Amino acid sequence: MKEIYLIHHAKAEDFSEGLSDFERSLKKKAFKDIQTIGSYLALQGISPDVILSSCAMRAQETAVMLAEKLSFQGVKHFLEELYYAPYEDALNIIMAQDKSCERLFIIGHNPQLNELVNSLSKEYISKIPSMGVVSLHFDISEWSEIKSVKGNIDFFLYPKQFKYYMPRQIRTKLSI
Repeated sequence: MKEIYLIHHAKAEDFSEGLSDFERSLKKKAFKDIQTIGSYLALQGISPDVILSSCAMRAQETAVMLAEKLSFQGVKHFLEELYYAPYEDALNIIMAQDKSCERLFIIGHNPQLNELVNSLSKEYISKIPSMGVVSLHFDISEWSEIKSVKGNIDFFLYPKQFKYYMPRQIRTKLSI
């Protein structure tokens, strides 16, 4: 079985003069969102074998901070193909992953992530919000098989779900 976690980068700063879209950094609020989602993933025992991230600044920052929250010391790749490229480019990258990789985190942007979710799963998601995570699993033994099967969504999680209620375990993890 293979698992993919499609993660929309955390909330980025607004556009400002002299700064390209590629260079936009994270808003202060984004740090809390990364901590919240990271705490949830950690409580569930979810950590990747490999992290693939867009090379845009906001995606890189999200990847690094999430990896820190999960105490992940493994491989992180920052790829141009995950920065607003057609979703087929991302799919080709997924299919090229080594068989030994069981759990893959992909940190990127919409609409590419939405297109990936909707092409790879049996369900439809209209929009993955900032720091949203869609977990998919596939009954396959090699990543190259992913194009011919539909995965099942295990969960769809995003920070606003914790706006009014945050489980005690996550509140405790956030203070660490």
